[in-house]
Amino acid sequence: MGRTTTIIIAAAAAVVILAGVLLFMLGRGSETAVNDLDKEMSDMALPSTDAAAPGAAPAGTLAGRSLVVVSWGGAYTKSQIEAYHKPFEAKTGVKINSVDYTGGIAEIKVQVEAKNVNWDVVDLEIADAQRACDEGLLEKFDAGILPPAPDGTPAVQDFVPNGITPCAVTSIIFSHIVAYDSTKFGTNPPKTLADFFNVKDFPGKRGLRKTNPKINLELALRADGVPGDQVYQVLSTKEGVDRAFKKLDSIKNNVIWWEPGSQPPQLLADGQVTMTTAFNGRIFDAQVTEGKPFVIIWDGQLQELDVLAIVKGTKNLDAATQFIAFATDTQRLADQAKWIAYGPARRSSLPLVGKHAIKGVEMGPHMPNAPQNSANALQIDFLWWADHQEELNQRWSAWLAK
Repeated sequence: MGRTTTIIIAAAAAVVILAGVLLFMLGRGSETAVNDLDKEMSDMALPSTDAAAPGAAPAGTLAGRSLVVVSWGGAYTKSQIEAYHKPFEAKTGVKINSVDYTGGIAEIKVQVEAKNVNWDVVDLEIADAQRACDEGLLEKFDAGILPPAPDGTPAVQDFVPNGITPCAVTSIIFSHIVAYDSTKFGTNPPKTLADFFNVKDFPGKRGLRKTNPKINLELALRADGVPGDQVYQVLSTKEGVDRAFKKLDSIKNNVIWWEPGSQPPQLLADGQVTMTTAFNGRIFDAQVTEGKPFVIIWDGQLQELDVLAIVKGTKNLDAATQFIAFATDTQRLADQAKWIAYGPARRSSLPLVGKHAIKGVEMGPHMPNAPQNSANALQIDFLWWADHQEELNQRWSAWLAK
């Protein structure tokens, strides 16, 4: 590599690092500010080079190795297996062992602290990934190895805002929505998030996620009339937290709790609930591949970034790094969207999203970030949750125990 090329790469890396720091800082401010900076970054001309990405080993050197990749199971893991695992195995000779979990960072923390790490790559909600990164539970990720978009746009400009963090790379945008069984409400079905809390006019049990307060508190405030751009301002006060729990109190006696993402569609199918919160992709899968009479209420949806990260202390750091770089390239993210209704995190992937791989359904209208679905959406503030998760987990546990 020549001296000039080295200088160019160093300059590009400096720009990426500076932009990442600014985005991180602005993440604690307004979403508008983050989006404005992201636009400026997208318009910025960065140096390019034909040299191989630093840290990327030749694909053939991984043959015979194995990786443990941990994710959420069900239709979501199926989409990853088809779009990421199988092609990576075919390209590199690496054997991927898929493991399911229910989220959070507790299991990662146990492995890292015991110095007995047997997970390599973990799919995390971005707030959990930020907490784990802050606690030293994840490996730092060199964004310089991520491939550019097909037109040469650097990865840092191609991903959605906050799509690349110090320890993780975003793969999809998913949504927490409310869904209902259309056979239960006749000609007057629920239409808004507020209807989820109205058990008088829309009777029946409600499904809510038990794992942690995130999502539940935001949904409660939005259903109680708090505008999306004020939710975290309200939640930053004791009065706001009390308001959210009071709203949840109004339906607590009607709640059936769920934990793994596979449960909400099953609760609906079994008639245990008439309405439930759920991951939008799980409901899509039940609708399209199983023919269930479920309907999504997009009003007030909460969008979240889901990321891939590497557990600190893995013995397979090189293979895990290459897997993430491969899994989050333009084509792989577009391919995943052919299996499940989660939006790809790269802008260059969206035009490549087509029909469902089996059912032939056009996937665009089912994406949470489709214009007709996202008019009243709120993106989860993962930095806010990284700062407040512990204290609110304690409040949540105490509330559940009442």
